[in-house]
Amino acid sequence: MNELLTLLENDSRLTSADIARMLDKETGDIKKMIEKYESDGVILGYKTIIDWDKTDKEYVSALIELKITPQQNHGYDHVAEMIYNYPEVESLYLMSGSFDLAVMIEGKTMREVAFFVAEKLATLEYVTETATHFVLRKYKDKGIVYGAVPTDDRGNIL
Repeated sequence: MNELLTLLENDSRLTSADIARMLDKETGDIKKMIEKYESDGVILGYKTIIDWDKTDKEYVSALIELKITPQQNHGYDHVAEMIYNYPEVESLYLMSGSFDLAVMIEGKTMREVAFFVAEKLATLEYVTETATHFVLRKYKDKGIVYGAVPTDDRGNIL
């Protein structure tokens, strides 16, 4: 039931009872469906989204674009496996367009991220080019809006 999965993906705060009401189903049936999706590996996990800017944790996020040479008989998969096994890697995507892989990582400082790219990613045999983009501010992540967006009225004439 794609409706159930869409609801779960869009709002992890929904309870089984909430979903049952929305889909006109019994709560027990929804719980069983969720358990089946979990056991079948359709639902891979649940994660809390935290606005780290509201804490005292120092961190930096970056998106790293990688151009790689695909391997014979393995394509991009073998290189992707090497990359996603690094604990710094939060997300990894095969992309279309001007680069092949998009890597999302977090580190304590920009320097730490830069060293990770220079020492770990750029040195991989099949990586031919990297481009690092530091995240300056998160406005929305995984469907969740981060706080109120400040308005800029400098262009307004009174």
